[in-house]
Amino acid sequence: MSNENEIEDSVRVGTGVWIFKDGKVLLGKRKGNLAGGEYANPGGHFEYMESLEESIRREIREETGLEVENVRFAFLQNVKAYAPRHYVGINFVADWKSGEPTVMEPEKCESWDWYALDALPEPLFATVKSFLEMQKTGRNFFDA
Repeated sequence: MSNENEIEDSVRVGTGVWIFKDGKVLLGKRKGNLAGGEYANPGGHFEYMESLEESIRREIREETGLEVENVRFAFLQNVKAYAPRHYVGINFVADWKSGEPTVMEPEKCESWDWYALDALPEPLFATVKSFLEMQKTGRNFFDA
């Protein structure tokens, strides 16, 4: 975005995916000015004329080099935790298919690792808390 006013005056659509392998979920330690140091799932911006599944698969390949299967809807979230940025997050769950998690964008992510849901690292990205509640309760809509 070209200036701070555009960030403050717009709502972006983000996609995220929770990849499972052997009962563990993939999280990466973020770098940068948006939630740097927090642990988050792969995801990014939904792009013009892309399908939701195309967005998910593209983001996963760009960020981790992994391939996934069985992509399914998880939850929708209104994310205002990182104001002035405002996102509508469309989150999915998928199963690992192939590859080893690789830091493909070292300027954005420090590491990728698999974590048990009861042993997640801290601090967690805002959407992770909603993901955990969705896992426990089945709730699939989180408004801010």
